[in-house]
Amino acid sequence: MDDDSRYEAVRSRDGRFDGVFFTGVLTTGIYCRPSCPAVTPKRENVRFFPSAAAAQRAGLRACRRCRPDAVPGSAEWNVRADLTGRAMRMIADGVVDREGVEGLARRLGYSVRQVRRQLTAELGAGPVALARVQRAHTARVLLQTTALPVTEIAFASGFASVRQFNDTIREIHARTPRELRAAGRGRPAAEGGGVALRLAHRGPYATGAVFDFLQRGAVPGVEEVTGEPGARTYRRTLALPYGHGIAEVGEAGGGGWLPCRLHLTDLRDLTTAVQRVRRLFDLDADPYAVAERLGADPLLGPLVRRLPGLRSPGAADPHELAVRAVLGRRLAADAARALTGALVAAYGKPLPAPDGSLTHLFPDPGVLADAPLTEPGMSGSRREAVRSVAAALADGAVVLDPGADRDEAERTLLALRGVGPRTAALIRMRALCDPDVLLPSDEGVRRGLARIGATAEHTGNWRPWRSYALHHLWNEEARRPRASSFPAPPNPVSAIPRNTATTETR
Repeated sequence: MDDDSRYEAVRSRDGRFDGVFFTGVLTTGIYCRPSCPAVTPKRENVRFFPSAAAAQRAGLRACRRCRPDAVPGSAEWNVRADLTGRAMRMIADGVVDREGVEGLARRLGYSVRQVRRQLTAELGAGPVALARVQRAHTARVLLQTTALPVTEIAFASGFASVRQFNDTIREIHARTPRELRAAGRGRPAAEGGGVALRLAHRGPYATGAVFDFLQRGAVPGVEEVTGEPGARTYRRTLALPYGHGIAEVGEAGGGGWLPCRLHLTDLRDLTTAVQRVRRLFDLDADPYAVAERLGADPLLGPLVRRLPGLRSPGAADPHELAVRAVLGRRLAADAARALTGALVAAYGKPLPAPDGSLTHLFPDPGVLADAPLTEPGMSGSRREAVRSVAAALADGAVVLDPGADRDEAERTLLALRGVGPRTAALIRMRALCDPDVLLPSDEGVRRGLARIGATAEHTGNWRPWRSYALHHLWNEEARRPRASSFPAPPNPVSAIPRNTATTETR
């Protein structure tokens, strides 16, 4: 886009571009999302920025009306596999907060100088400034949804000192932390504890199909889906850098967001937990770009138009997803769930107290690498495959973190015992959130292609959104009478928030 087309998007308040670029208004000193409902500023008074950090670097503060810090992340970072895309996924996961810029550069395999130069060139800000925006957003959420002391919030948000926290909040929000907290006091008190959030997404969202998908693969002890269709809650346990948590996501959202509640043992994990839930529910996707490509296809188009906003769910824990993919290969959905549930009960870390049917964290790869794995239904070849993958994850031979090189990860997986092309591709699609994976050898995909009259060669027309095409084929198969034999890919998440005290979050 050029600046004139960006301005037209602002004039039309086009929500499709929220998070893609930010609008800076020089006369007011604020920056907004393109869909901000305020009066459209004059063209000569507007500048455009590729990131919120770049707008803040130019001395602008966040708009209090449209809250540009709460927009969905750019879908570009999931599509791109280059240095910038990988870095942005890792910054969102909190790597800079936990390990610094040096840790980020080390994970990416580049020098600190090169990472800074590349991000500044493309996004107008370096990794520290990008992480700072994220910290400020986390701080606002905690200030307005919890009763924690301001000092505790400062460190829980990732700030190194209270002074740095105060200065950043005043700079970005033009309010002190206490004033920002007072501005959120009009919200009803939260029931059920935890941090209540609104997880923003752009465009339509096919919640029913996504919750169906997650419910089919929910692992006992780790995940559950409660409630009736249309009002379900997906709940799951999360193993996090500083502790553990339970995430609850509701099906009955609306207005461009899904309700969520996070129960965390350490609030420093808030940013990481939010990003992992967002990846699981594919909330940063661009459904308009997906529909433009897939909807124009004469064979797949009818399925896309029948179910607008269908997402390609990722994984809350990539290591968990990899183990589940290997464990469930060539098993029916119910058998895979039962076997995985037995694995969780035997080797997972128990919660301090059960929460509904949630009782354990998924087993750590290091534990599974040395486990006997004698559960009923665990064949010798399956046992060796699980141990092989778990050992590779535990010693770092296979890297599945948000910034991993997808091609390298798939090559390394294929070299492991018991991992075939379908399993490696499934892990790439779910654990690494690759939007362009098809799984042509999958039984459900083959039946779906035959049903719409498409060949494997024809699927090349669906790039770079073949993962979404795959879910349309799977969803269509699930609607058929043979749905009981439909292979539900391994998957994590479940829950429905218990109240209305929410705030927007990416």
